[in-house]
Amino acid sequence: MSISASDVAKLRKLTGAGMMDCKKALVESEGDFDRAIQIIREKGQAVANKRADREASEGDVIAKVSADGKYGALIALNCETDFVAKNEDFVKLAHEICDLALATKPANLDALKNTPFKNGKTVEGIITEQIGIIGEKLELACCESLAGEVVCPYIHMGNKLATLVSFNQAGVDKQVYKDVAMQVAAMNPVALTKDDVPASVIENEMTVALEKTKEEQIEKAVEAALKKAGINPAHVDSDEHIESNTAKGWITPEQAQQARDIKAKVSVEAAANLKEQMIQNIAQGRLNKFFKESTLLNQTFIKDNKITVEQMMSAASKGLTCTGFKRYALKD
Repeated sequence: MSISASDVAKLRKLTGAGMMDCKKALVESEGDFDRAIQIIREKGQAVANKRADREASEGDVIAKVSADGKYGALIALNCETDFVAKNEDFVKLAHEICDLALATKPANLDALKNTPFKNGKTVEGIITEQIGIIGEKLELACCESLAGEVVCPYIHMGNKLATLVSFNQAGVDKQVYKDVAMQVAAMNPVALTKDDVPASVIENEMTVALEKTKEEQIEKAVEAALKKAGINPAHVDSDEHIESNTAKGWITPEQAQQARDIKAKVSVEAAANLKEQMIQNIAQGRLNKFFKESTLLNQTFIKDNKITVEQMMSAASKGLTCTGFKRYALKD
């Protein structure tokens, strides 16, 4: 049957599908618009199923706040290629989904996916349709929200990273809010303060600090023993270097074997005689450094390395502090 250009344009407006896809759907449905729409939906689902195992590591991360500035939403819409991520329609869709999250305040990612969106379809339904139109795997990967007296959004250039930061005071210079939001983007803190760091993270950091400290103390003992024997520790720091430096004539075969013997013996002796309290003290110092570098309020302010973020906010307005933050990046 003959399909008019106006019918194709009408179906395209309803579905957002390409002109050829709309024409094919109308031909297959013999001009039945409802059936044509269903055909396009089915195509989208078929493409989605086919590409389900593909990696969608590109996309757009969008953060916005409500008109009163007290609520913010952050979403990430992923795709397979940077080409699609920069597509005007794709970027528009990401912004529309973020606007919907602002308006409906979904409890979590699944709730946003199931929120009614367009043409009687949910967010997930629209995304599935777009998979059929674009031909790439699309995935709503993140939905975060934050509330406070003031919530400040920040989207890094390229839409690959975004943050939300909430504050306890309104009426402060907006640049202060933005600077903190940019700090979160740049420095990726794990928590607001030391007390907010999850116990599991602290336990892991302490374990790593203890092991690293023990390894360093053992290495120091080995280096001292090697130097005492007249062997340069840098020439024998690995079996590969020992063999290479022996071949170059930098150490003799006898020195090579002596170095291996010293390393084996002294390592065991040093490990058995580590001073536990000293190890604990050094490891605790490393943990304290982690808290300073990884908790937002204690981090050095990126625009002035002489003060912390907390001190910067206090100077801007007495009592000003952050009450929460969210951060999402496509590639961290």
